[in-house]
Parts: sequence; C-alpha cells; structure tokens
Amino acid sequence: MAETWNLMTIGRFSSLSRLSVRMLRHYDAHGVLVPAGIDPASGYRRYSADQLVDAIDIRNLRDVGFGVSAIGALLAARGTPTWLHALRLQRESLVEEQRAAQGRVSLINRLLEPGDNPMSITIHRTTIPAMTVVALRGTVPTYADEHLLWDRMLPLLDTGSIATIGPCGVIEHDEQFTERDVDLSIFFPVAPGTPAASPLEVHELPERDCLVARVEGSYGQITEAHDRIGAHIVADGLSVRSDRTLAAKVFNRYLITPSDADDDDLLTEVCVPLA
Repeated sequence: MAETWNLMTIGRFSSLSRLSVRMLRHYDAHGVLVPAGIDPASGYRRYSADQLVDAIDIRNLRDVGFGVSAIGALLAARGTPTWLHALRLQRESLVEEQRAAQGRVSLINRLLEPGDNPMSITIHRTTIPAMTVVALRGTVPTYADEHLLWDRMLPLLDTGSIATIGPCGVIEHDEQFTERDVDLSIFFPVAPGTPAASPLEVHELPERDCLVARVEGSYGQITEAHDRIGAHIVADGLSVRSDRTLAAKVFNRYLITPSDADDDDLLTEVCVPLA
C-alpha cells in the first residue's frame, strides 16, 4: 500500500477527478475505485495521483450511461476488443435513444401546434398498380429494426443476379401493431417471371385501391402518417380491406431511401388497402 503521507485526501481527489465525495464512497463500496490507503487513526480515505486515470474513465463511462457493475468490468477490459465493442454498442443505444427523444419532441410540437408543417404529410386515394415482387420475410425485434432484413436481402439479390425495377418497400404481416417481434416482408418489384431461390419469395400482387400518406422527411413521421390515415378513414366513411390475403396488408413504399438522401429528403408512401 502506498505511504499515506504521499496520498491525497478524498476532498482533494474529488476536486481533481470531478467525482463527488458521495460517488467516490459509492465506487469504493462496489470495489470499482478503492482508496489507495486509509488513515489508521481517522479512517479517512486517501487516493494516489495514479488513480486519477481510473477516476476519469469511471466518470466518462458513467456519463455515457454505464452502471456501476458494468463500469467495473469495463475498467478491467481497457485496451481489449471487449472495451471497444461495449462502447460501440452503447453508442448505438444512445443514437437510438436520441432518435426516440426527437420523435417525442416532434409529437409534443404537433400537439402544441396542430397543423404545423402540414405539407410534410399529404393524404390521397390512389390505385397501386399490380406488380411482381421478390420478398424476404422475417421477424425483427421492433419496427425500427427493419434494416436487419435489408442487410440479409441485398446480398441475396446480388448472388441471384436479380434485377429490380422499382421502389422497394415493406409489408406488415401482423394484424395489429406490436411492440416486439414484428413480422415483416421487405420487397423489390421485379419483372414478371423472375425466379428467386429460398429464402427469397416471389409474389404476384394485384392492383389495389389504397389510401396513401405521402411522407416527406424522416421515418419518425410514420406514426403520424397512420394517425392521419385513420382520421381520413373516419371522416370519409371508408372501409379498409380486411381479408387475410397478402394484398390486404398495410405496406410502405420507399421512393427515396437513406442510401439516396439525408433524412430530411426521404420520401415514403404509407399505403392502406381499401375494401
């Protein structure tokens, strides 16, 4: 143990590390940052200058959202792939939280100022032409995880030399909105007669009468698009198609995708088949 005369008081260490005395005691109790020495007469905690490196890492890990048990494990993993992997996962989580928070802010703005930015979502009734599509069906954790299916599908299209001929989209198979384990089919239109090997599927979709919300901008507006579709269905006395065929499912068409433009310039059509 370091000589106590060469150690800092907990107050001085707190000032230099920017961790409160209360938190230093908390980290000591959990074995994350144990004092270098304890005064035998007073019981006061003492810290070495070398421990400032640990303290800075602890503070940074805390500030990006890691709990005390995770911080202890990560300190032991510094300089290893485990450290980098954990930070990257936390970054992804924080980015998703940021998107969710922005969505909540947008919702509050809509509630405070109904009709604000009315041109970002427009509603119209139209006939969606018949099409042949190649699709990949799968279950993803949430609607926001649709990209997991695209990550699987695009290499399969390349391997099968499948040429697409129109904007891609997604079909929602669940009869109701679901929080978890979402059943989706992502698709590309292709020429009639195009073959595809499993797990890809080819479907012939008929012409459909649809109520369509055209969304200009980020996917965070999709829920609002459904709200506006619902309002139009009620106001106009429309009936939605309710048979259990694939042609009756709600679907989106991605006219301008993130690979083509920034979020503000995306263009999506949310389509609800009508009876």
